[in-house]
This record gives sequence, C-alpha cells and structure tokens, in this order.
Amino acid sequence: MEAESSTPCPYTLKPVRFCNEDILFCVDADIESLAEMKVTGPKGRLITRLDTVKQAILLFINAKLAINSEHRFAFTALGKSASWLRKEFSNEVDSAVSALRMLLADSSYGHADLTHLFRVAAHEAKKSRAQNRIFRVILIYCRSSIQTQYQWPLNQKLFTFDVIYLHDKPGPDNCPQKVYDSLVDALEHVSEYEGYIFESGQGLARVLFRQMCVLLSHPQQRCVQDDIDIPKSLTKKSPAADSTPGEENLPLSTQ
Repeated sequence: MEAESSTPCPYTLKPVRFCNEDILFCVDADIESLAEMKVTGPKGRLITRLDTVKQAILLFINAKLAINSEHRFAFTALGKSASWLRKEFSNEVDSAVSALRMLLADSSYGHADLTHLFRVAAHEAKKSRAQNRIFRVILIYCRSSIQTQYQWPLNQKLFTFDVIYLHDKPGPDNCPQKVYDSLVDALEHVSEYEGYIFESGQGLARVLFRQMCVLLSHPQQRCVQDDIDIPKSLTKKSPAADSTPGEENLPLSTQ
C-alpha cells in the first residue's frame, strides 16, 4: 500500500488473490556439488556444497511452512537433464528429508539441459493453476564451466523461476560469468512472476542461507530484484547511558 506522504512510494503492491505455492526444487547432481565449503562440521568433518544445499533447503521448507502450512514441495536432480527424486508434492517435512537423502552427486556431466525441467514445470503448473495455486521452480546449480541450455517457446511463461548459483573462482578451467549469464537468460525467458537469481563463489554457508531466506518471498508479492534491500546491515548501537549528542552508530562487520 502507498504511504500517505508527499514522498512517492518506490514500490506498490497491487491487490491480488493470494495463491498457495507448489515449489519444485532442482538440485545439481554434478560432481562439482561435492566441492568443499569453507566450514567444517562436527569433529572437523568436511562440509560440501551438497551438504550445505540440503541444509538450506530444509531451512527454507521449515520457514515456508511456518508462514503458511499449505505450501507444497517436490524434488528433482539435474544431471544432463532433470529427473525426479520425489514427484508427489507434499507439505510434510519428513517427505522432504527422505527425498534429499536420495540426492547423490557421483558423476561429471558434459552439459546441462533445462528443457525437460521446464516441460515438467509447465505440466505441473497447469495442474497447480487448476487448484488455484501457483508454481515455482528453484534451481540450485554448481558447475563453473558448463553453461545451461534449453529450448522453450518465447511467450510461454507458466511458472516462476529462481536460481542460486554456487561456483568456483574464475580461472583457466572455468567461466562462471558465462554460466551466470546463461542462467539469467533462462530466468528472463521462462519466469511468469519476478524471478530472483543469486550467485556466490565464496564457499560460505551463511551466504547460501541468506540467499535462500530471500527466496521465501512469495512471487506475487515481490519487487524487482534490483530494489531488494534485505537483509539489512547490522549496526552497533551504543547504550543510551554512554551515548553523547551527535554520536553516530558505528557499522558492525557482518563477516
């Protein structure tokens, strides 16, 4: 809603009927998803991208269901193309845990074709729409040198498409910028509502968790990605008794 102020509101949300979501996760099953993160688990156990992705997905699902228990989830894995892990959409956390346990990464794939993923999403989206629900695909991609490919009609936009891209630093053997550009192209080509894309080459779990939390936003209630100003930077506030006139809050590092 627009604020009652002389200053124009930069973002307005038009009244629409709220729809529950069917969300299809597609997780990269390439061996690059086994790259180590810059964090260790209990007793110094190494944590991979895939481990962290599974944790982030469960964080997302629990938070999404806390907001609205009517949202539902299903799971696919991306090799050369997408394949089902759990086809039935469910709002049961145990079902998600079971599906993620089946997600393995033990091969290196020469290419990544999103065409079948989009076909599956379009088919499922029509069923969701018949139930007054909306459909979203969340792709988590981990290959630093393989650009995604797809074949899809230009004006067929039946679902929202979000992407999180985890990659290595640029180098002789990889080209994450070109891969990222291919993902942006796919998002703009197929997404019905505003789709978000995030990337990280830092290997930090907290960055992935932060990005996943932003994706909690409902597609029907989103601003364009360039206008996102969350999460807010933390600030260090001095106790009132110790503050002095004109004293400014000092920024607190979020590292």
